[in-house]
Amino acid sequence: MSDEVFYLGFLFGFYATTVVTYFALGYGLTWVNERNPERKIQKGRGPGKRRNAEIRQSLASMFSACLPVTIGLYFQQKGWAPAPWAFNWWAAVPLFILCMFLYDTWFYFMHRLLHTKWLYPLHALHHKSVAPTIWSTYSEDVLDNFLLQSFSAVIVFVVPFPPAILVGQRLFEHFNGMFGHCGFEYFASSTARYPSPLLCTTFHDQHHSGFRYNYGNYFSFWDRVLGTVSPDYDQRVKNFEEDVPSLTFKQAEPAPAVQENSG
Repeated sequence: MSDEVFYLGFLFGFYATTVVTYFALGYGLTWVNERNPERKIQKGRGPGKRRNAEIRQSLASMFSACLPVTIGLYFQQKGWAPAPWAFNWWAAVPLFILCMFLYDTWFYFMHRLLHTKWLYPLHALHHKSVAPTIWSTYSEDVLDNFLLQSFSAVIVFVVPFPPAILVGQRLFEHFNGMFGHCGFEYFASSTARYPSPLLCTTFHDQHHSGFRYNYGNYFSFWDRVLGTVSPDYDQRVKNFEEDVPSLTFKQAEPAPAVQENSG
């Protein structure tokens, strides 16, 4: 089997996996959200009638998200990029963390470029979802998504990550993006606010509602250093920590019917 046929099969297999998990997690998390309405971030604001359009667009954009990692692996296989490091389990965690940080750096600066007047027309579709939902994760122009995810096709020329790290990072990014757009907060804790560089769903949700803040993806590091973190982000996270009821998987009890007096 030629390299071209193998990686074409990999591309469509990876795309199929992405689509299946998109719907599986989408319906699963929707089920959880319905049982935890207090955790909704933008209360009083729903997705409107955009869901079907978001799903259709996502099916196209998910393909462009799978393409860069396939290209990066193909470059490595053909010897056009430096030979990847051997994969060792003892090195997997530090390499994965390094890959996450480099991807977050790429994402932050590319994301800011997409908010300039020259490139924003590519990014505008994604911001039609002012109150994001899990279905709007990939609701973006295919070129917009390709630019954000093209890290995997570029980093192989700089850092020779093993293929397992590149594939693992793309899978992690897939699930991270869906939780980041789900519109409900499940990860608020002291580790998601200052001085921790980690973040939670509120971080990206505020980017959709506030537009000019919170450009990072995995970490708040670059936003804090460059002054683009939302001024009330840390307080919003703290409020969720202190005020929101514990997570439940029970269906909310319907309100009792009010009986009228017959006089």
